[in-house]
Amino acid sequence: MVGKGVLLECLDSPEVEHVLVVNRSSVGITHPKLKEIIHKDFFDWSAIRDQLNGYTACYFCLGVSSVGMNEVDYRRMTYELTLGFAREVLALNHEMTFCYVSGAGTDSTENGRLMWARVKGKTENDLLALGFKDAYMFRPGFIQPMRGIKSKTAMYQGIYNIISPFYGLLRRLPKYVTNTVTLGKAMIGVALKEYERKVLESMDINTFN
Repeated sequence: MVGKGVLLECLDSPEVEHVLVVNRSSVGITHPKLKEIIHKDFFDWSAIRDQLNGYTACYFCLGVSSVGMNEVDYRRMTYELTLGFAREVLALNHEMTFCYVSGAGTDSTENGRLMWARVKGKTENDLLALGFKDAYMFRPGFIQPMRGIKSKTAMYQGIYNIISPFYGLLRRLPKYVTNTVTLGKAMIGVALKEYERKVLESMDINTFN
């Protein structure tokens, strides 16, 4: 949901010259600026490594729900996968800005009670220290899907179906609510011009609306 939202904003932006999408299945979009690579193993990038260079920004929108997962498996899919890819693109793109979609409630101390928040916190901290030209951690709360986008996560889509009639009221709480259009614009914005904060909550994201 988030990745497709960011992609649509990139394709519409005159500031974005070219977009590479690395995905397990096709996004089903054709555009002159878009190149898509279908890649199945997100723990081994050797087969496509030579196609990952020449970019100034990476918008990492991949994530899994922690529901039903133990810490070892969640850490592998969240921390190890993300840092593995980040190291790959950094080695090829020294002037890259890296944007990571984390989530509201992420624990920067890495010592809190919630497992997912600790893992996300370590992921954020290590990305910020990795050595990118710039890096930003995005922590949206509730995200309204725009432009016909639907979440592939059944639980999130179910929650959205319940909440959507009240979205007009929720918009009055910009500290907790944003949407896919604004999130995409924020990612493009921080790649074009340095933002004062490296961790962006929904309130920060909404300033790019």
